[in-house]
Amino acid sequence: MSDVVAAPHGGPGAPVIGTPWTGCATRVALLGAGEIGKEVAIALTRLGVEVTAVDRYEGAPAQQVAHNALTVDMGDPAALTAAVLSSGADVVVPEIEALATDALVALEAGGRVRVVPTARAVQLTMNREGIRRLAAEELGLATSPYAFASGPQELARAAQDVGFPCVVKPVTSSSGHGQSVVRGPEELAAAWRHAADDGRVDRGRVIVEGFVDFDAEVTLLTVRSRDPRTGGTVTGFCAPIGHRQVGGDYVESWQPQALAPVVLEQARAVAQRVTEALGGWGVFGVELFVRGEKVLFSEVSPRPHDTGLVTLASQHLNEFELHARALLGLPVDTSLRCPGASVTIRAGGDSAPGQGVSFAGVEAALAVEGVDLRLFGKPEAHPGRRLGVVVACAEDVGTARARAATAAASVRPSV
Repeated sequence: MSDVVAAPHGGPGAPVIGTPWTGCATRVALLGAGEIGKEVAIALTRLGVEVTAVDRYEGAPAQQVAHNALTVDMGDPAALTAAVLSSGADVVVPEIEALATDALVALEAGGRVRVVPTARAVQLTMNREGIRRLAAEELGLATSPYAFASGPQELARAAQDVGFPCVVKPVTSSSGHGQSVVRGPEELAAAWRHAADDGRVDRGRVIVEGFVDFDAEVTLLTVRSRDPRTGGTVTGFCAPIGHRQVGGDYVESWQPQALAPVVLEQARAVAQRVTEALGGWGVFGVELFVRGEKVLFSEVSPRPHDTGLVTLASQHLNEFELHARALLGLPVDTSLRCPGASVTIRAGGDSAPGQGVSFAGVEAALAVEGVDLRLFGKPEAHPGRRLGVVVACAEDVGTARARAATAAASVRPSV
């Protein structure tokens, strides 16, 4: 077990899990059925939980492995509420940002479900403004310079205040959608349009962040779970994950990311403060910038993180198994099994409707020592869409990265 830090909160008794499709079933509504949701669904079903996978389109990856599937507009409060209630879920597990979070708050406040980690945490973190104000203004954590804007004129003032270059992001988005690096005033109009057109949800508002010249960009998977000895809440940490992004979206990750002891201690302290403020049980993906011996908070996801796909190879319990165990109140183990790496597989073009995606080179990829592969099963492709991931383990991070890169280059999506 990794180091844990006791939190002064009580917990329920030992959990009891029922049997799917029976009157005693433990039911989870998974909101968002992409590749992260698929692995969460697999982890939950292995523990005997009945999973209903909800998404905006049919045939989403997690819908292919869950007990039940629903297709609804999850941005519609009434539709989302109806879907959750029809699933009979005891627990709601959000996996994406584009949700009617007010509906989740109402459901939890009415005692009808438990939202993981909490409805408040989901609402705050699904909006970059809410989580940035919590971290910087309430908790006093170091961040990059930032400002918010609700129109092109406000954006111009905000960028001038923050300085160039800067990064413009929609307040609600993920995986680089709608994000732009702006090097001068002449690029602001295009950045505003891109945020509106390519963001997950157009809320007519953006965050402008100062560009950080960092030494490392790190995800620190932080796990809040029930202590089986006391019933209280404890916080555990996985080994830091380093990652590389292109256009704001992760393309490669590795674990462990080497950090000086003083930096690792600071990173854990930042992660613990943020996750304690959000509350609840589960995995949190805390994103940090490291510059010298200084740690800057960037973002936090109240769920497994895409860069954490590397844990499929590197940890005794991957991040999805940790999330499943933690949200159920079961014991967790965040220890590293071996150094690992991941490289994504992306589409090069659009697939025709109903055609699907085929993959060549799978045999060659799996012939690379220490390599495993996940093909997500997304029914449609478009340029840059993440369709799969190669994970690799080795005696050191450098070898794992080389193995993963070699294997990923062998896999050729065909649309």
